Amino acid sequence: MKILALETSAKAVSAAVSEDGKILASGYQDTGLTHSRTLMPIVEHILKNTDLTVADMDIIAAAVGPGSFTGIRIGVAAAKGLACASQKPVVGVSTLAAMARNVAFADGLVVCAMDARRQQVYNALFEAKDGRLTRLTEDRAISLADLAEELKASPLPRTIVGDGAQLCFRYMEDAGVPCRLAPPHLVMQNAMSVALAAEEEALAGRLTDAQGLLPVYLRPPQAVRLRERVQKD
Repeated sequence: MKILALETSAKAVSAAVSEDGKILASGYQDTGLTHSRTLMPIVEHILKNTDLTVADMDIIAAAVGPGSFTGIRIGVAAAKGLACASQKPVVGVSTLAAMARNVAFADGLVVCAMDARRQQVYNALFEAKDGRLTRLTEDRAISLADLAEELKASPLPRTIVGDGAQLCFRYMEDAGVPCRLAPPHLVMQNAMSVALAAEEEALAGRLTDAQGLLPVYLRPPQAVRLRERVQKD
């Protein structure tokens, strides 16, 4: 099973091609350039260097959120376009579930964290044991204070991963909740983990088509919140 996976949920952008659980190629860029400029050149580069085309893929996968509203829209739109053009099925992967795979080797509690502003993080908790992950919570937006209280109740060692890991780590340190950061090369979300998560989803039969691929924001975009506030006033 060949999968083309896209990850655009934060400042960095990446793409990867996997086959039966093996990563064939990947590309990653974190230079501050917009994903609309960088994503498709990365896709074209890794396909060219593997002598593959989109038509050779069995599945198109994308991280559908939570994360940056603009970033997620770009990734989902790109996956939809590629799937429509090639008539391929699609898998939408939770950004948080994918990033947890980065540290599945570290037995204990995996704390996924993306900066959601206002002392909140997009978060999910997983238990890692012998390289396998068990989801403990749904994807959610949670205050750092509430998350600290949850983590205090767990006796497991805690590993924090994601683009909000540093923010979360500093808060937990101040709150007296011992945690460890994922290694620098594994802390950020990446398309390789999206590809591996997508294969598991596909094997479980959780496929859709381009029309069925939808972003997951967890809370409405800032523009919508401002409009609703104005309407209430």
